[in-house]
Parts: sequence; C-alpha cells; structure tokens
Amino acid sequence: MTTEAELGALGGKGANLVRLREAGLPVPPFVVLAPALYEDFLAQSQLRPVLEAAWQQPAAEASKLIRAAFLSAGLTGDLAARIIAELAPLLTGGELAAPVAVRSSATAEDLPGLSFAGQQDTFLDVATLDDVLRRVVDCWASLWTERAITYRDRNHVDHDLVSIAVVVQRMVPAEASGVLFTVNPRTGRRDEMVVDAAPGLGEDLVSGRVTPDSFTLDAATGDVRSQQLAGPTASVTVGQLRDLAALGRRIGELYGEPMDIEWARAGGELFVVQARPITSLFPLPAPNPGAHAQPEVWFSFGAFQGVLGPLTPLGQETIRIALAGAARLVGRRVDWRTNRFVQPAGERLWLRFDDLLRIRATRKLVLEFLPMVEPGTAAILRDLGTEPGLRATRTAPNPGVAAGFLALLPRIGPRIRAASTNPAGTRKALDRAADGLVRHVEQAMVRAARWSTPQERLTARVDVIDDLGRRAFPTLLPAFAPVMGPTMLTLKQLRELALQTKLPDADALALNVMRALPGNVTTEMDLALSDVALTIRGDATAWGWVAETPASDLARQFLAGRLPRVAQTVIGTFLERYGMRGVAEIDLGAPRWRDDPTPVMHTIKAYLGMPTHTQPRALHKAGQHEAGRSIRALMDASTPARAAKVRKAAKLIRGMAGARETPKFTLVQCLGSIRSGLDASAAELVEQGRLGAVADLAFLRTDELRRAFSAEWQDVVAQRRAVFDAEARRGQVPRVLVEDGRTFYEGLSADAADLSGAGVSPGVAEGVVRVVHDPAAQQLRAGEILVCRGTDPAWTPLFIAAAGLVTEVGGLMTHGSVVAREYGIPAVVGVHDATRRLVDGQRVRIDGSSGAIELLG
Repeated sequence: MTTEAELGALGGKGANLVRLREAGLPVPPFVVLAPALYEDFLAQSQLRPVLEAAWQQPAAEASKLIRAAFLSAGLTGDLAARIIAELAPLLTGGELAAPVAVRSSATAEDLPGLSFAGQQDTFLDVATLDDVLRRVVDCWASLWTERAITYRDRNHVDHDLVSIAVVVQRMVPAEASGVLFTVNPRTGRRDEMVVDAAPGLGEDLVSGRVTPDSFTLDAATGDVRSQQLAGPTASVTVGQLRDLAALGRRIGELYGEPMDIEWARAGGELFVVQARPITSLFPLPAPNPGAHAQPEVWFSFGAFQGVLGPLTPLGQETIRIALAGAARLVGRRVDWRTNRFVQPAGERLWLRFDDLLRIRATRKLVLEFLPMVEPGTAAILRDLGTEPGLRATRTAPNPGVAAGFLALLPRIGPRIRAASTNPAGTRKALDRAADGLVRHVEQAMVRAARWSTPQERLTARVDVIDDLGRRAFPTLLPAFAPVMGPTMLTLKQLRELALQTKLPDADALALNVMRALPGNVTTEMDLALSDVALTIRGDATAWGWVAETPASDLARQFLAGRLPRVAQTVIGTFLERYGMRGVAEIDLGAPRWRDDPTPVMHTIKAYLGMPTHTQPRALHKAGQHEAGRSIRALMDASTPARAAKVRKAAKLIRGMAGARETPKFTLVQCLGSIRSGLDASAAELVEQGRLGAVADLAFLRTDELRRAFSAEWQDVVAQRRAVFDAEARRGQVPRVLVEDGRTFYEGLSADAADLSGAGVSPGVAEGVVRVVHDPAAQQLRAGEILVCRGTDPAWTPLFIAAAGLVTEVGGLMTHGSVVAREYGIPAVVGVHDATRRLVDGQRVRIDGSSGAIELLG
C-alpha cells in the first residue's frame, strides 16, 4: 500500500513506479518531478489567489478559470532549469535520449480506497525538452479539470491540500501493450486474471479508441480460459500471456491487493508502465488458512440488521464476541478471533452460510425462513445452492455439533410445544430472560467503576463486553426461539388459510393481523415519545419554545439543561429509558441519542404539528381495530373448522409476534450501559492526551483498550477513521460474497426495467420519492415515499410523515416491515439498488401487497 509520505513526495503514480522499481520489476526509466516544483510554480506565478477565488465557483467555471491562468503563466528560466536538471537520467548530450511520456501524478491520485485514474492528463511521444516543459505545465493544469474537482468534492478531498507531481518516463517502442487485471474485474473472481491487449502503444486501448483482444486467464497457471479477439490473429501469444500472469502474481503479492497494471512488450521484454490498486471491487474476508475444497459463501450481517454502512472496529469486535458466544448453546467454545463463521470485510461483518446449504436439514430451514427476513439473499443462496460445491450432500452436521443440538432440544422443545397453548406465558419467559440480562450487565458496570486506577476501570469494562458475549445468545435464544419460531410458522399457515377463503384481499387481511402488535418495544418507544409531545403541548411556555426552536438548538439546550422545565423533565425521562438508541445502534461505537438528541427533537416537533387523529396512539388504536376486523373477515369467509384455525393462529401471532425486536432491544440496552462506562474511560484518555475525543474510543480494539493508558492512539484512530469514512462512501454493498471473489448485489429484481420487491405491508400509496441515507440529517415531508437502503429503530420517526416505504434489504419480519404495518403504510422491501434507481422528486405508486413499484413521472 502506498504510504501517506510517499504520496506527498511523489504523487500516486510516481510512488507506485518507485515501489515497482525497488522491487526489481521491469519499469522503463523515469523521473518524478516532485510537487515542490508545482508549489514553486504557483508562488512564482502568483496563482494561489486565483485558485482560492475559483473554488467559490461551480466546478466547470472553476476549471476554466484555473487552467487558463496556468497556461498563460508559463515557466520562468530558473524553474525550467531546475526541471531540466531533474531530467538528467533521461538525457544524452543535453537532449532527450528517446521520446518520453509525461504523466500527471496527483497526491490525491490512486489514494488507498479511491481511484482518480484518468482524471489528469497524460502526453505521449514528447520528443524535445521544450515540449516536455510545456507538457509539465499542462499536467499541473490538469489537476483542475472539471471531473477532478467534482470527484474530490464528492469524496471530501480538500482542494487546498492536494498537489501534483509529474512522471516523465521513457517510451517503450511497444510491439504490443495493454492492461492486466490481477483479478477478473467483471465478476470479481480472484482465481482469474484478465488481459486486454492490442498492437502498438497502449494509450489508444486505455482511452477506448481501439478494441482490444481480451483474454481470461487462470490466475495460478496463466492458461487461457476464454478469449475474444478483435481481429483474425491475437496480438499476444499463449506464452506471453503466461508471462503476464506471472508478472501479475508478483505485483499482486507485492501490494497484497488486486491490481490494475499497464504493460508493454518490446524487443522480447515485458515492461510495467504503471500499476494501481483496483478500488472498485468489494474486499473479501481473509482467506481460510486451512485446506478446503469447497467454496465459502458469506451473507451480509448488515443486510439482516438493515445497517449497510461500516461498523467501527470496537463495534465489529463486540458483535463477533457475541456471535462466537452462541456456540455455547451447543456445548462448544469458539474463539471469536479465529472463528471462520463470522469475519470482517469492507469494515462490515459477514456470516458464513455454505455449510448450512450442504446439510439437508439446515438447507431446508434456511430456504424456508430466510425469505421472511431477507428475500433477496434467499434468492441468491437458492441459485448458488445448485452449484456442485454447494449442493446438499450431507444429512447432518459433524457429530460434535449434532450432539450439542440434541442436548439443546430438552431446553427448547417443551417451550415450543407450550407456545401454541400458552403464548402469553411463552412471551413472559422471554421478557424475564431479557430483563435479567440487562440487570446483570448494569450491575457488572457498577462494579467495574469501583476499581481504583483508570486502566483497571477500563479493563473491567472491557471484561463486561466479554461476559456479555458469553451470556447473550445462551440467555436469549432459548427464550426467543419458542416465540419467533412458532410465530413465523403460524403466520405462514395463516396466509395459507387466508388464500383458501378466495377473498381478493386475502393476503393483505392475513398481514393486517400483525398490525399494532402488543408488546413491541419499538412501538412502545414511539408511543412514549408522542406522550412527551402531548405533555409539552399542555404547557404553553414549553410548547412555544420547542415549536419555534430548530431541532439542533433544542438538542444543545437540552444537553446544557436550559430547556423550559416541563420540556427538560419529560425529554430527560424519555432519554433515560431510550437514550441508548441511535442509528446503527447494534454497533457499540455508534453515536447514541443521549449524545446528540437532535433526531428526537425533530420527532417531537413533528408530533407537535400533527392533528390528534394522526398521532401514534390514534394510529395504534386504529391498527388494533384493523387487525380485529381482518381476523373477523377471514373467519367469516372460512369454514367452521378453518375459522377455528384462523382464531387460534391469530391469537398466537398477536400474543407473540410483538417480541420480534425484544432480543435486539435487550442487547442495545446492554450496549448502552457498557458504552456509558467506556465513555467515562474515554474522557480520562482525552484528559491524558492519549485520545483526541471521547468518540475516538470506538476506533480501538478490545486488546488495545486493555493497555490504552500506556500509549497514544491519535495516529491509529486517524488511520482507521479514514478507512471507515472511505467505506461509508461506498455506493453499493453486496448481499452475498463467494470465496472465489464473486459478489452478488441483486435483490428480487435486478432488471433495469423491473422495479419490484417483496410486499410486506399491504396497501397502495402514491407519492414523491425522497431518498434518505441518514435519518439524523434528513427529514421527510408529509406524503413522501421513503426510499432507503434499510432501517433500524432510529429510523422510526421518519415513518410519521411517510406515505410508503421502499428499502433495498429486509423481509416480512425485519424492522421496517414491522413499523410500516404498525403505521398502516404500504411497504416494499428487497428492491435492488432502489436508492440509485429511484431519485428525489419522482412520483411513484407502490403496492405493499404485490411488491410492484410503478413510475408515474
């Protein structure tokens, strides 16, 4: 990986060429004109004020102004002499020994995680020193093309901090040239390389002016797997392709990541003209060091949670610790650090699913229940399951795991059987288990705070993370499985019973049974917040203050204790109960409402402006009525025997389905307690100058926290924040990864002409699209269609105004679907790339029963 120091001294392209040359790779002779020469040019020509003035203009106008100023300035004699002196290795008798290429090498180009390829200029076959000097200025000016300015703006790269070097490289009289990709860029497969080749210089190929020969190679051997020729004969031989593959392996090993390599062949020799990382591919989990013949398949943990953004390092480890603790349910001890079934990639977590597909019993369960949670992923796994290495060839897991499951059955089996006759009692057992876990963690955090030194306190708090990991799943899953397992099966049976009535809206009636479910912790939170607004409305001073003050100001005033007494008290009471919630709340390192209650203030203000009949309590009551009406309609349209089954199914669903979010809410409560303690330790680290801010603690790992007071962490945090921020800008995240490099993004429909998904909340809604990426920063106008990648409970306030919901991930039982049914708004989930294919201002009609989305204009 090119280091920050190398980028500053040489620019991206120059630093990569130096690295290749130092590794002994065949690079044509070159010289790098350092960014200091560019900075001196700006100073001597007094161009810095021109830049600063132009940055205030739109990109196109700024580019025109800057480039015109550069080209009119020219090089002074002193600066020209310095450049010619730098070019000495390429000169013979004071002139160029051979034509050269003059290439820009910006300090923001080929940055780790970003690709600025093609945004600055390259000039070929430059034959004289005068032309080199002219082209150097042209390269400097190309730092300010419209596309370069726009790309830096989009990726938050500061214009004032970028500079540019220039690479002057001897031209190779190429017989053939082209591009070598060390992985297949079309499919992502790591076991393939792709070579594009054409006769002569490669620039025409790179710029798209010629059609190349294209070869797909076996990465290990260089053997051709497929080819597409532009003419009657190939521009490279089979032996030359094997040489290219060997070159690609060397460069890939040098960089440790997929590479895009420009090459040329002349006089029987192979040359590397330049190389850069391929930044468009989604990274894979670390390779399995053990020998295995069958491919690993990974499912996005974030898709299941409705959180597709990156997780902080501390958040990743906390989740991995908890998931490893689940193995205790079947009598196993798993080290989360070496657990191959949960791995990070792209600052997100991935769950390994291939073994579940190979075992007949678990395959059936996965393909039966996953469509209710994430139907897009279920469709991908169903297709992958037909491949030879992923077919169901085993009847049972390995003997140790099988024995563990058999030992677990006596704990869960009786509870599952009891659920059908006593759903209320089954639900109460879950609530008792959840409350007990929360109390245990709270008490452990109190004990941790009693240690005498800051490091002892922090270590004890980290111990609570480990303890929660050991307890969470073994405590919650035996109580939750008897609730949700029967609920999902019963819902499936109810929908089948509904279809037998032949009613035109049969499935919608079945889904309506799940409206306004009792005991849903997210619903209870919404009702509590609406009660906050009602209390504020009852006090003239508080009402006027909150109604007239921007939400962000209200948040600051609350944290400072300066709101009117009634508002301060009632909001404080709400946040004591729910302040541990927030966007991506499953991430221990994510901000909480108690840190910044601006989203809560937005919602309170919205409630204050709503008529009574649209308030959450009114909607909840209406939902209860609609659920009862739907049950009666299904019973009335059924035979007596089926009506009895409908009644029984509805009773079970109404009694237990509201528990869907209880385990996550419980974990978030536990994480909230832990986070409070960690924030206290972080404040002590900031006081000692070891961290820059309290929030920086989230970018340390648990083993680092155990020695946090013996080192300084600012540089580590800065590096990890940069990686996190780059991943947060990633446009698309796959649902499924395969070990060979294939990535699957598609939902239920990836056809560009077909906008559809899974209908999960019945009804039809028309409205204007509003694409939302951050619920804390964006608000919805009444009647808009909320379009987003996925939701978690922190998104719930936006549902107040939404006329309908469209998400890229999710299923019948995920958060957005549950809340949409609660509020009675149509919802369609699992729509591939919805946040790109739908744009703000479009008018659409969505059908929450069929899953269809119709563009109206």
